[in-house]
Amino acid sequence: MIDDFMAPKGKPDSQVEENNEYINENEPEFTPPEDIDKSYSVSQFSKKEENNEDSDDYEPPIKKDFTPKDKKRRFRIKLPNWTKKQWAIAVLISILLLGSTVGLAWRFTHKPKPPEPVQEVVKVEEPPKPKEYISKLTGAKVSEADSQLPVTAIMIENSPDARPQAGLNDAGVVYEAVAEGGITRFLTLFQEAQPDYIGPIRSVRPYYLDWLVPFDAPVAHVGGSPEALAQIRNEGIKDLDYGFNSNYYHRISSRYAPHNVYTSRAEMLQLQNTKSWNTSNFTGWERKDEEKSPTISAKSIDFNISGFLYNPHFDYDPNTNAYLRSQAGKPHVDEKSGKQISPKVVIAIIIPKSIHPDGVHTVYGTSGSGKAFIFQDGIVTVGTWEKKDRKSEMVFKSTDGGSLKLNRGNTWISAVELEGSVTYAP
Repeated sequence: MIDDFMAPKGKPDSQVEENNEYINENEPEFTPPEDIDKSYSVSQFSKKEENNEDSDDYEPPIKKDFTPKDKKRRFRIKLPNWTKKQWAIAVLISILLLGSTVGLAWRFTHKPKPPEPVQEVVKVEEPPKPKEYISKLTGAKVSEADSQLPVTAIMIENSPDARPQAGLNDAGVVYEAVAEGGITRFLTLFQEAQPDYIGPIRSVRPYYLDWLVPFDAPVAHVGGSPEALAQIRNEGIKDLDYGFNSNYYHRISSRYAPHNVYTSRAEMLQLQNTKSWNTSNFTGWERKDEEKSPTISAKSIDFNISGFLYNPHFDYDPNTNAYLRSQAGKPHVDEKSGKQISPKVVIAIIIPKSIHPDGVHTVYGTSGSGKAFIFQDGIVTVGTWEKKDRKSEMVFKSTDGGSLKLNRGNTWISAVELEGSVTYAP
């Protein structure tokens, strides 16, 4: 019945053969579509066809292609027939296009993370430390102007009629030695201090020149020994002699000559300025900050220089870390201020002493070396002093040859003939 349905009746064999291409013996049995009414029987369909088989418009039914349920349609993509080089270029272009596409997509879709707030660190700069200026004479911290002042040397006498003196407490350095007849005299050196009253002023000796020349200091004096005056003229030592510059000195009425000549630091600076002696070229001693020793080894100090009226005595004052000076059994005070003289450093240099051939004046061996006793910070250090010649500065060294530093402040140096003449006690 199925064959009759698939092949129309009444047609030539050729037609039937031609229609065999639509029949496949291997195909499964045809199953009618589900939408055909099952009440519509095949016999009815056949009868209808039988009534129309002789019709000129008859067309045999064409079997529609269908895909078996157990087979799947295959799809093939035909690739272009390119060379390896063409393929490589194509792949490279594809990668570039893909990368560009991804990059653009990321750029337009990516929202950058807002930066974290940065806390600004404000650096507070410390103000620059003010420059320090040091007095080459005393090592004290001074103003720039004071550090550039020239040094002035002034001779001050120490006879009983000259006491009390003025200006000794302001002097940066004092050298003490015997002038003649056992009477001591002071060579005072000033730089930053400017006392308005200094004296009484007396004559100069050659060994004082040895001590002042290294400081490049003009010397103020009233006359001097013939030898000292000749050396000043012949060696070109800066001279501020009263005899040629009396307008810068004055005599006081409360004392009689020769113990009444005074001056001031300002007057001496004016006199030096008229001679263009406005600078002093020297090195100065090595200085240090004072540091009191917890153990006092030298509280009471005595130097036997001449006799009772002139021998100095020093008492260490721990409150000021200074040495209070006395002579002739009494405190040695300043004429104007009434304050006791109190240097920060006291030094005894053991130095040869003799009498000049004239039988009057004293001679000291100021060049060479010798023992030195340095008193500072309540203790004593035994070392040496050295001085090559008149122009060389005196230096202080420890017993092993190292340099000794002195405390900042005024320094008192006494010339002592014999080592046994220096005594001290804790």
